[in-house]
Order: sequence, then structure tokens, then C-alpha cells
Amino acid sequence: MNLLKHKINIIFALLIGCLQGITSQTNEYKLWYDQPAQVWTEALPLGNGRLGAMVYGNPAIEQIQLNEETIWAGSPNSNANPEALLYIPKVRELVFAGKYLEAQDLATEKVMSNTNSGMPYQTFGDLRIAFPGHSSYTNYYRDLNLDSACATVQYKVDGVTFNREIFTSFTEQVIIVRLTASKQKQITFNAQLTSPQQDVFINSEGNEVTLSGVTPTHERQKGKIKFNGRLTAKTKGGKLICKDGILSVEKADEVILYVSIATNFNKYDDIQGDEVVRAKNYLDNAILVDYHHAKKSHIDFFSKYMQRSSLDLGPNISKETTDKRIEHFAETNDAHLVATYYKFGRYLLICSSQPGGQAANLQGIWNDKMFPSWDSKYTTNINLEMNYWPAEVTNLSELSEPLLRLTKEVSETGKETAKIMYGVDGWVLHHNTDIWRITGPVDRAASGMWTSGGAWLCSMLWEHYLYTGDKEFLKSVYPTMKESAIFFDKIMVKEPDHNWLVVCPSNSPENTHAGSNGKATTAGGVTMDNELISNLWNIIIESSKILQTDTDFANHLKNRLTEMAPFQIGHWGQLQEWMFDWDNPEDIHRHVSHLWGLFPGNQISPYRTPELFDAARTSLIHRGDPSTGWSMGWKVCLWARLLDGDHAYKLITDQLSLVRNEPKHGGTYPNLFDAHPPFQIDGNFGCTAGIAEMLMQSYDGFIYLLPSLPGIWENGEVKGLVARGGFEMDIKWSNGKVEKVTIHSRNGGNCRLRSLNTLKGKGLRKAKGANKNSFFVVPENTKPLINENAKLNPVILKDTYLYDLKTEKGGTYIITPNP
Repeated sequence: MNLLKHKINIIFALLIGCLQGITSQTNEYKLWYDQPAQVWTEALPLGNGRLGAMVYGNPAIEQIQLNEETIWAGSPNSNANPEALLYIPKVRELVFAGKYLEAQDLATEKVMSNTNSGMPYQTFGDLRIAFPGHSSYTNYYRDLNLDSACATVQYKVDGVTFNREIFTSFTEQVIIVRLTASKQKQITFNAQLTSPQQDVFINSEGNEVTLSGVTPTHERQKGKIKFNGRLTAKTKGGKLICKDGILSVEKADEVILYVSIATNFNKYDDIQGDEVVRAKNYLDNAILVDYHHAKKSHIDFFSKYMQRSSLDLGPNISKETTDKRIEHFAETNDAHLVATYYKFGRYLLICSSQPGGQAANLQGIWNDKMFPSWDSKYTTNINLEMNYWPAEVTNLSELSEPLLRLTKEVSETGKETAKIMYGVDGWVLHHNTDIWRITGPVDRAASGMWTSGGAWLCSMLWEHYLYTGDKEFLKSVYPTMKESAIFFDKIMVKEPDHNWLVVCPSNSPENTHAGSNGKATTAGGVTMDNELISNLWNIIIESSKILQTDTDFANHLKNRLTEMAPFQIGHWGQLQEWMFDWDNPEDIHRHVSHLWGLFPGNQISPYRTPELFDAARTSLIHRGDPSTGWSMGWKVCLWARLLDGDHAYKLITDQLSLVRNEPKHGGTYPNLFDAHPPFQIDGNFGCTAGIAEMLMQSYDGFIYLLPSLPGIWENGEVKGLVARGGFEMDIKWSNGKVEKVTIHSRNGGNCRLRSLNTLKGKGLRKAKGANKNSFFVVPENTKPLINENAKLNPVILKDTYLYDLKTEKGGTYIITPNP
């Protein structure tokens, strides 16, 4: 009998092990392929915040394209145009006279920067490794593991299995490549560093290959970033020779390659660092660390971020490669691919934005060109901010530090620009900046004549406070926000038609209007400016209460708010984009700037402002769904706020449409990069934030559980989402209803929940009155102006239940359905 029990226990243990193995495989999150990358958007991205690598995985000649986050053209500079002080009033007069194209042309000639339009972010070059005889290979496989931030390549040549393992070490600050084979003495190659940079010098120093250079002059701004790259190897067996800039290995059993890159950049106004000393120190320290220890340290560092949040929408039942899964998504509704996309978005932020480093730019840190599209700068009329939409809500708050520091830095350079161009105190940021923190307007006035970049960045400072509850942080950034508020208080003027206080000249980002017969964007009093500035001034008013300071200034802003233009609903029921009823129902422009108040703002609500809610929905319907990649990411967020999960999911389907080469529509490249096209990383981040917004929202005075759950996600679980007020939420659902909620209260205070089904839990009670938790403050309702011909639709909301839960700091609370 005992023997029989023993056998049964063994069989049972084996079955459990098998089931666990199956579960592990089906819930594994990775990108994988059965052939090498042929183009850059098929290569796999690695990064440690400072260094970026794109792995192609070619057996015969491995190419790993390399970036270092501070390799930019140019040098410290200011691009403010002194002529603007004289000509901005003249541009404004033309706008108020209805001469919009003339105003725009004058602004292009006399207000835009007359020095440069910002500097391009540039590639370092490539690590290329040539393996003789490896062109004829079989059994090919490559992947990027989203749980370890490691890439692997595997294939067979003449019966020998070759393996490559690559990661950009967070802890050692180098790129590490491990080469192994199933038989001894099989690893033979030549490795070298190459670069498209013109002013470079390649050399050999002992067992190291070095590549040194300086970035180029661009638009008459001299290049002064000095960079130094170094390559070396540790071998087991075989022979290593380093000569003439080539690292050669013959018949080794195992090789570990190390690549170090550094620059002389310290800060936007300081480039006195020693790039050679830095690169040597990184390399010398890294090679002393055992490979397996280095890998474990790297994974542990990465995991402390990645493991905070997860999304489970069911097992992976697909056996297709990742590019095929994207290609077939519209037919398969591959829920596991959506969860993978969510994880990949968080992966990209972890790998491109680490505390102390540079903010993620238009391509994160990944760029293979000398002159990438839009210079891969920081575009502040949507794209930079979108990069950080997932940071707070998906539990990566520390990773917003580079953005918060960038905001502080442009507030410093923007003070000079405000004085030079506008003759006022405070600070200004137009629609672009770069590593040198330029704040003058760039390009042409059609896009560049926009002053509200600072107001948007200040909203990100405020959001960081709302999520963390860090009062000391709020105190430290209050002067930055106040100076931005002062700038707008000084430059805004009364327009002649309604006597409203407006920003002029400006534009509704990059969209032409009917007032100019579609020939100009330049206007005054556009809705997005009104949203951003009223939001900023309300932030100052709230901050003054919290910090008990500047009461007089706060009261002044309260009075100024009453002078601003209200929201307006136009003749076809749309939320007006401009001060005048110019909106074209056939307009499908990629920017939906006038909907800022719906997302990421909190000025439009189904409960507080139903008329605006309906008008915003009408506008978005007419704007259409398919667009550039980042625009569709924004629309996922907007439809989530409109409480239409199925429509938000439809936009995810549009986003997850396969893009190869450069077609005329947005979507997703084979390596899951967002396709504008070309590649822009903001689309990845926008869609990731949108997925989170479908599952939880906290902008409207409460935490809404599963507000926009699409019907196709009947069962699932999300862990580690963070709501304003510092409530960390784990939400499990079945049959579309909440099954279990676990709340971790970081700051304590009232936790107000809205749910589509009744709930129960210790201390949970029906909500009464306004939410007394100050982190859930909402704007005061303002009555919109509604065109007499507008036909508004009733806002019909699902029945919900509102609860309050008094929480203690550090407490954990379990909420379940109440049948």
C-alpha cells in the first residue's frame, strides 16, 4: 500500500510539473522569429537607459547597431530669435484681422529661430562580427525575452549548434555578447566597430578595439560631443588577436564580448567630461565580473521594474512567429499578443529612461541614422509627453525622473527665451527641444508658432505629485510651475470678437483651419491652449493651498480664469477645435489636440460635463480611426475615457496591423515598434497607457474598475496598476465583472471606487458626498457655449456602484463581489 501511494505521489508530482511547464510556456512573453532581421525594424531592441542596441541576428555577419543617449550633433546654444519681440505683436494684429496666412508667413520669416531648429540625435555605429562558413545554416531561432531583457540567437552549421546571448547590462553599463557552441573549438570570428560618423579614428590598444570621434556641425552649430567606444573579449580556449582595429578569435570554446561607449556630456551646458576615461572605466570594471553574476545582476535590476505590473488575458495558444501574430491579429484576436504589447511598452520605457539619464526621445534611445526623421528630438506638442503616459499608471514612476529634470532644465533656458522673444518674466517652451534644451520656435510657423509646451510639461509635474503624494517634490517643482503660469499671465491678450483672454499667435498643433481656407494653422484662442493654461492655473491654485503659499497670486489667477474663452460646441455637435466654428466634419487630421481635456486632461467627464463628453465623442468619431501609429495610440486612450471598450479595442486592432517597409498607414513593425511611419516610440507608449486606461481610471474623482473592458476580454487579471492617491491595484475579472480587487494603500486616505457590479469588503461603504481625498480633486464645471444648431446626444451610462474605503498608509485591502 505504501509503495502504491509512493508511485501515485510520483505520478502526481510529474503531472503537476508538466502542467507548470505548459503554463510557463504559454504565459511566456517574448518576441521570436525564425529568420534573421533584414532591416532595422526587424532587429530586436536592447537598452539600459544609457546604451541602446539593435540585434539583427545574422549567422554569417552579426550586426548590433549601437546608441549612446548623449550622442547628438551640435553643442550648447540658445536659438531664441531677438526679432520676435518686434514682430509678434504684428503677427497678432494680422491674426485678429483675419489675415491668417499673412500672419503665418510673417511669423515664419521673423519669429522662428534664425540660428537652428535643434540638433539631431545620432547613431554611434555598429558592432559587426563575421563568422566564416556560417552562411549555410539550419534550425534558426532568435528572440527577445521580456522577462530578462536578453536577446538570443541560435542556429546549426555542420551539425554544431551555435548560441549568442546579448544584453545591455543595467549594472555594468556595457553591452555583453556571449558566444557558445555545442562542440569545442568551434568559435572563430572577426569583430570590429564601425560608424557612419565622419570624424572618427579606429585603433587597437592591447586587446581592445577603440573608435573615437566627435559629432558633426549642424545648421552652423559646431559639433562638440566627443565619444569613445571600446571592444574587448574574454575567451575560453583558442587564440585572440587584436590588430588594425579588428578583434580576431580562432577556435575558442566560448567568447564573451564587451562593448563600452561614453561621451564628454555632463549637462546641457557642460561638456567637459572625459569620454575616454569613462569608457575605459566601464569596460575595465565589467570584465572583472563573472558573466553569470553580471547576467543575474542585470536581470535582477530589470525585474524590480518589470515585475511590478503584469497583464494576463489568457495563455498563448499561437505557435506563429511574432511578425505573423501581428499580421493575423485582426482575424485571431490574439489576446496574449495584446498582453505582450503591454509588457513590451513597459519594457521600452525601462530600457530607454533611467533615473539620472536623458528622457526618452522620439525614438527612445534607438536610432540607426545620422539624420533621423524630425531629428529624433523632443516634440512637445504631444510626442514627448506621450512617452511618459505609462510611467505612473503602470508602476514605473521613478522612470519619469529624466522627464521631470528635462522640464526643470527647459524652464532655465526658457527664461532667457521669454525675455528675448516676448519681453516678459516666466519661461516658455515652443513645440520642440533637444539635448541642449533649446526653447525657441523651430521649423516653420505652421507647427512652430506654439507656446504651450511648458504648460503641458508642468501638468506632468502635477500628475507625478498626484500619483506619489510626495509633498516635498511638489514644493521643489512649484517655482517651475509658477514661472510658467506667470509667462502666460503676461502674454495673453483680449481678442476683439468676444473680449476673451487668449494666446495669440498660436495654432492647434499642425492642423490647418477653414478661416484660412485650409492654408494656415496660425490662429488665436485655440481650444488646446485654453485647456492647457486653465489646467496650469488651476494647478497653481491647488498647489498654493497645499503648500500654503502665494495666496494673492492664486486669487489673481482665479480672476483671470473667468476671462478665458469657455469650451464651445459647434454647429454639427462637435467640440470646437478653434475659437470660431471652423471644424470640418471630413477632417481626419492625426492630431486631436482639442480633446486634451478628455485625455490626458480631466476637464471632460461623463458625470460632470455630459454635453462636452458627447461633443468630444462626436469629434472623435468624425476624426476616424486609422491614422499614424501614435495618433491611434492616443485614440485608444480617448475611447477608453469615452467608456467604449469595444471601440478602444478596435483601435488596438488598427495599431496591431503589420507594417513592412514604409507604407502610408500607421501600425506596428515586425519587431513591435510603432510605425508612424517611420518608427516613433510614442505610439508604443500611448497604446500601452490606453490598455491600462481601459482597465482602470482615476482622473474623475474616483477609481473606476474595468471602465472600458471590451467584450472580447471576458476573463483576465491585471496587477500593479497605480491610481492617483498612491493606490496600487490588482484587478481580476471573470465574465466581464470584477471578481477580486486587492488594494495596496501607499499614502492612506479615502479610496473611492466605482464598479459595474456590487462589491463587499471590510470597511467598504456606499459613498456619500464629494471625495475628501485631495488627490482626487477635479476642475469646477464651466458651462460650454453651445451653437443653437447643434444636436447633442444624450449620454447614457451603465449603472454603477460607488463606494468609499478608509485606508491606512501601508495597508492592504481585499474587495470581492457582493452577490
